[in-house]
This record gives sequence, structure tokens and C-alpha cells, in this order.
Amino acid sequence: MDRRGPDEQRALSIRDIARLAGVSRQTVSRVLNGERYIKPSTEAQVRKVIEENSWRPNSAARALATSRSKTIGLLVSARSHYGPFTAATAIDEAARARGYAILSATLAREDDATISEALDAFAAQGVDGVVVIAPQQRAHEALQRVAVRIPFVSLHWKDAGEGRVAAFDQVAGARLATRHLIELGHTRIRHLAGPQDWNEAEDRMNGFLAELDEHDLAVTAPVLGDWSADLGYEVGLRILNHPDFTAIFASNDQMALGLMHAAAQLGLSVPHDMSIVGFDDIPEAKHFAPPLTTIRQDFGLLGAQAIDVLLAQIEGDESPGATEYAVPELVVRQSTAPPSRP
Repeated sequence: MDRRGPDEQRALSIRDIARLAGVSRQTVSRVLNGERYIKPSTEAQVRKVIEENSWRPNSAARALATSRSKTIGLLVSARSHYGPFTAATAIDEAARARGYAILSATLAREDDATISEALDAFAAQGVDGVVVIAPQQRAHEALQRVAVRIPFVSLHWKDAGEGRVAAFDQVAGARLATRHLIELGHTRIRHLAGPQDWNEAEDRMNGFLAELDEHDLAVTAPVLGDWSADLGYEVGLRILNHPDFTAIFASNDQMALGLMHAAAQLGLSVPHDMSIVGFDDIPEAKHFAPPLTTIRQDFGLLGAQAIDVLLAQIEGDESPGATEYAVPELVVRQSTAPPSRP
């Protein structure tokens, strides 16, 4: 039976816990946040009162106690594809594991006004920091013009500033894919690139070109894509009809899927007539026909890295220093083989 009076049967606040424990509100706050230099007997008394009352601090109480809301804003471009959306899920999981909630917003446009509006909305809700997933160059240029007044970290933004980036080395991943084809014996390789204004697409194209240059191989101008399987299919029907090359590196797995569809429709065998490599290792890649050789990015690792970088700013820890770009992994499956013709 609850022996508390009518006034005490309401939800307890942090001040109530402090009163019952005979300590200050600041002391309860320090116990909740695991701060050091609290007498063991005092901490034990506070935790005893918390346990006896089955008390859990709500978000408002937590904000009052810490001057932080324990929330993070997540800003995602509406034009994102598999990689950014998967990274968003990983960031949400990593934030929750560290005791932070996520507030999400989607950018319908990547202009100054839209980005300013989203950041102002986050600030009004008292977020402690923001993670930005907007891989388009125009979004990054807008962010540079807009004053970001709270801690932030960006994915795949090379110019965000020291200690404010979490990213995979897209150039290194593209070089891995291209090198794999070269080591199989391919010397005439095409590249189906991503959209022109995306940093990831530009980096992957640059990695492809750098690897060809290192091996003194001829370069044919990359074809610009839009990340979609439909585009890959349309390009495949055009360039695979009378190919003067033996392998293609597609900038993502969806476009690689479209290429494989076109190859099958034209009566070409993958990899006997044409080797194809993708990028991202989407869950379906291993079920393509044939299973797709691709570049895998560990988005769980990326999400954890982004949250580590952001919380270092929020919580006043030492700066993580210069950005360390994680290197993706080559996953070899059945869509690549040595060329059957010179």
C-alpha cells in the first residue's frame, strides 16, 4: 500500500529525491551522471532513496540536472540512398547506447534557408548536438555559410573541420574495387559513377582514376549515374551492346544490379563476358544473380564513430584530433573473374 500523502503520490522530481535523501539537488545530479568525488556513503543514500521509490529521471529532470537534454539532432538529406539511411540507423543505435535520444529531420532541399530552419528547430528543442548526413556538395556549402552554433559532426564531409567528421575512405574503397579487377587481368575497365554533386561519388571516381593511372591503363570517361538500378539498366543497354571493355566498376550496388539486368537481356554472361563490381554491400548483394563482388562499409562502426566524435565535443572530452578515415573492405563473390577475351 502506498503510504505517501496526496501531495507525494504525484511523480517525484529530482528535488523530491534530494529532499528525501537529505542532500542537494546538485548532489543527486552528480550521482545520476556518475561523477567522481562523491562520498560513497552519500552516493549510497541517494541510490537507496531512488530504489525505494522506483524513481527514474524524466528527460526534463535530466536536462535540469545536467544542463543537457541528452538529445541529438539527426539531419538527413531527402535525396539520400542506402548508405546514408543505413548510417542514420547506426547513429541512432549508437546514440541510444550512450544514453542519448535522437530527434530526426529531413532536408527537402539543400539550400541555406532550409538548413538554417532545421538547425533553428533543433536549437529550439534544446538538442546537445547535431549529426549531419547530407553527402551533396551543395549541402556542405550551405552548412559552411550557416552559423552552426552547437556541436556537430558530419558524415563524408571532408571540409567540416578537424574533429568534426566521421567517414569511410571512399577513394581507398574505389581503388580496392579497381585493383581487384586489374589483378584479375582486366585492362579495359569502365566506371559508372554516382551523381556529380555527391562527395562520395566524386571520391569513388577519383579512386578509380588514380588506380588506373598507377597501373598505366587507358581511361575512358566515366558515365554519370543517379544511384538507381533503373539508370544502371539504361546505361547497360547502351554501353554493353558492343562493349570495348571487359569489366565495370559501378559506384553503388543498385546501379550494378541494373547493369547485370541489362547484360542478361543482351545475352551476356556475368562474369564470363563482363565482370561487374559494386559498392556498399547492400543486404541483397549476395543474392544477385550472380552474387555481387562489392565494397563493404561497416555502418555500425561509422555510427559509433560519429557519436564518439560528437560526444567528445558535447561532454568536453579531449578533442579526437585529426579525422581517421576507416577503410572499406573488398567482398569477392561470383560477379568477377579473369577476362575471357583480350
